[in-house]
Amino acid sequence: MVSIATIGPQGSHAWLAARQYNAEAEIKLYPHLAAVFTAIDHQETDLAVVPVYNTREGLNKEYSRLIKATAKCIWQDNVVLPIHLSLGCLAPEGQLKVIIGKSDVLRQCEEYIATSYPEANLVAIHDLEAAVCAIKENNQEDHGVIESEEALKTLGLNIREREIVPHNRTRFAVLGRALPPRSGYDATAIITTPLKDRVGMLGEILNEFATRGINLLDMQTETDPQSQKLHFAIELEGHIDDPHVTEALDRIENQVIQEPGAIRILGSFPRVDMRVKRIKKIGFIGSGEMSLWFARQLEGEGYETMITGRSTELRPEAMIPEVDLLAICVPISATPAAIEQFGPQLAPHQALVLLAGEAENVLNTALAHTKEEVEVMLVHNLWGPQAASMKDKNASVVRTRRSGVLCSEFEAFLYKHGAHISIDSAQQHDLMMGVSQKLPSAISVALAMALKDNQIKPEDIGSHSTLTSLYSILSMARIHGQNPRTYAEILATSGSGRRMVRSFAKNLNQVTELAEQGQIQELCRIIEDNRNYLTEEFIKDRMQQSLAVDETLGRVISKK
Repeated sequence: MVSIATIGPQGSHAWLAARQYNAEAEIKLYPHLAAVFTAIDHQETDLAVVPVYNTREGLNKEYSRLIKATAKCIWQDNVVLPIHLSLGCLAPEGQLKVIIGKSDVLRQCEEYIATSYPEANLVAIHDLEAAVCAIKENNQEDHGVIESEEALKTLGLNIREREIVPHNRTRFAVLGRALPPRSGYDATAIITTPLKDRVGMLGEILNEFATRGINLLDMQTETDPQSQKLHFAIELEGHIDDPHVTEALDRIENQVIQEPGAIRILGSFPRVDMRVKRIKKIGFIGSGEMSLWFARQLEGEGYETMITGRSTELRPEAMIPEVDLLAICVPISATPAAIEQFGPQLAPHQALVLLAGEAENVLNTALAHTKEEVEVMLVHNLWGPQAASMKDKNASVVRTRRSGVLCSEFEAFLYKHGAHISIDSAQQHDLMMGVSQKLPSAISVALAMALKDNQIKPEDIGSHSTLTSLYSILSMARIHGQNPRTYAEILATSGSGRRMVRSFAKNLNQVTELAEQGQIQELCRIIEDNRNYLTEEFIKDRMQQSLAVDETLGRVISKK
């Protein structure tokens, strides 16, 4: 039988956490945390369950101190437990002059004690069972004890008040001797030795994680009492066996810190999220590559996903009742019809997120074909399924009057993964997509048509181009090198984006007429007016970008 060491007495939150982790295990109780670590170090038990973090208290400092002193156990799992603290005493009524409890429990109850018992003396104890025995022996009716209701009843005390600290949760670490395999939703905890001072070290450490898209879940810095040097405790997303995690830690130890052995792996384990997630399951209508891409990213955050499409056995009608949030990710032209068909099937308090490149028509359709209590939001991701991550990629988010907590959680998912989010109105979104997508697509298609009309060979273009004039050629090649349906859909979108193409066509015709008439002064005036509108700051910033692109293109061309 598996044995677990944890803090007593029976009924304590640590005891409850151990039972939750393995109800069949033999639970061995110890009076305090140091004794639990001694037990697991000396192999008196197979596992240990110890508190590491509380939502009110923060990091458990005693755990932090003890884990540094042992190298014999591995952090291999977690238990998150709601903490229901009650106040118990010998007498059901009467004044309380002394309140006792374990130090971490008293810290969690500081606000309650200051409000309800401001005159009481606080006594922090290690061994709760021994302390309660002393209260009984001395008949100390003016002593109150704070612990779980179950522990207080087990110790024979009357419950004076229940649930004195609401919204309180503790994370317990499960310590053992074996590193668990990857689950696909993992975290790794590390600690460094006390480090020598070096300017910029922390920034370089963080950069090694950031450049590999590794998110940090927690980071603590402490000063070593003896040497007064800093050391870091970090929890990061990913398993120690993940290549990008291994690579980052190797570079940090050998290139940044430059002290072999400076990093100790405390463990890897299935990731735990102390935040309250309202979304458990997300469904996709559309089984294309973009849906699959988003599903993989969401599963990496611990969400369950379901996908339906023309080729899937699962049908949308069966999926929709099972999910908290429904995402429609189909071609732009098919999105309104999909909304009309499936939107009415959404129940109140579900959410609809539209992964679409057109906002006005799509959102009007969604608001008209879903119940008033259904949340609605549009997300336009400006990257394709070939992207390794969404870090530093642009995303346009269009909220509606019915965007609520579920939509906010999906938006937070984008933000966490590094997307640059623009909050737009539906009209603003479509107008900006006219600038960034519809118009460039139209220009590229028309340019290729002009080359064909004038029998210009593509291979001759490069030898007659400046680096700047290559930009439009590169855009043309990129658009024609991908799925034609994608850009045909972009060109055919309705809404305010059409205004941009029409305006461009009108102005292009005007500029062409002035050029053919030799109206140089008028053309100069137009260019000057444009420059004033664009502003010197904008032009300066974009000129720097252009020079950087020119430098890159120059290197590429010189190698050929």
